[in-house]
Amino acid sequence: MYDVCIVGGGVIGSSIAYFLAAADRVRGGSGRSILVLDKDLSFERASTSLSVGGFRQQFSTAENIEIGKFGVEFFRAAVHLLEVEGEGPHLARVEAGYLFLATEAGMPVLRENHLLQRAHGVEVALLSPAELYGRFPWMNVDDLAAGSLGLSGEGWIDPHSLRQGFRRKAESLGVEYREAKVIDLDLQHGGGRVTAVELQNGERVACGELVNATGVLAAALARMAGVEVPVHPRKRIVYVIHCRDVLENSPLVIDPTGVYFRPEGHQFLCGVSPPAEQDPDCLDFDVDLEPFDEVVWPALAHRVPAFDAVRRTGVWAGHYAVNVRDHNAILGPHPEVTNLWFANGFSGHGVQQSPAVGRAISELITYGEYRTLDLSRFSFERFAAGELILERNVI
Repeated sequence: MYDVCIVGGGVIGSSIAYFLAAADRVRGGSGRSILVLDKDLSFERASTSLSVGGFRQQFSTAENIEIGKFGVEFFRAAVHLLEVEGEGPHLARVEAGYLFLATEAGMPVLRENHLLQRAHGVEVALLSPAELYGRFPWMNVDDLAAGSLGLSGEGWIDPHSLRQGFRRKAESLGVEYREAKVIDLDLQHGGGRVTAVELQNGERVACGELVNATGVLAAALARMAGVEVPVHPRKRIVYVIHCRDVLENSPLVIDPTGVYFRPEGHQFLCGVSPPAEQDPDCLDFDVDLEPFDEVVWPALAHRVPAFDAVRRTGVWAGHYAVNVRDHNAILGPHPEVTNLWFANGFSGHGVQQSPAVGRAISELITYGEYRTLDLSRFSFERFAAGELILERNVI
């Protein structure tokens, strides 16, 4: 019997495990027994491992902004917070900023977001085309009205190192990790609680609380409890390009077309999310080069003239766990299966939101309430109530 069983050992599940175990250490006593189950502890093809690792505070929702603020604080201190035997994770953090570009049509949203972000203490600048060109002379600004640049607390990290850091620290605090596939859940008579998880090897593991942190497989686990959760696996392709020219001080740039790029050493990572009608559920890792040729490269070449002569040097596919209802996280307990906890539907923001989410779920399970940042708007109940959350800055 485990007090808490977390299904999914990626960055979200491992963050929850760490914060739960750390909370026990602060409270004293022997602590809860915590088990993390994952079907593949190599995480070779996990969403965390295949992420580009971005983190930012430029969101259009107050809660997402505050989640981002805590995230960067955690990343800056992770080498100490996650230290085990004198060694902490090296996240290779780069704080080069996010730059959201807008044409005249996008200015109302950009201005509104800017005011909200500044009200929450985000260091962000709204730059005119002339100011953009002054900072980034390699950029074509002729069709732009403005750009919103994060001046601090935005950039990218190595997501693999973050996940490993969470896991290593959690294990040092007594958390157990086990490679196993969950094939079913046992429910209490009447369906009000999960009593155990059934594994593919025939083992049955009893648990007091069950956390769904399974990423793109969230809906499948929820269905075992008779619950439908609107999280779907959607493929995202990352292209690697080489440019002969050096783009000084390049941030992560989001073009008005939705195409993004950021430096990675001497190369660049880039991509774009497809339109909804061309974005089916998908779990394979096949790569499609047509979007690069038809959408990504033309947008890059228009925005950065030096990209007209780029050479594609690599490509990979990963997946977003997309909440198709409103593209925001689903956090907290199910209203009827009361010991089933959701940490799902991050829609591409899982890595950057993992510290705040781990802390939040830990608080809910430990104290029955949020004690630092109130994330109750992200509850499962919002779907039935029709209280969806509009987040404009989804990449």
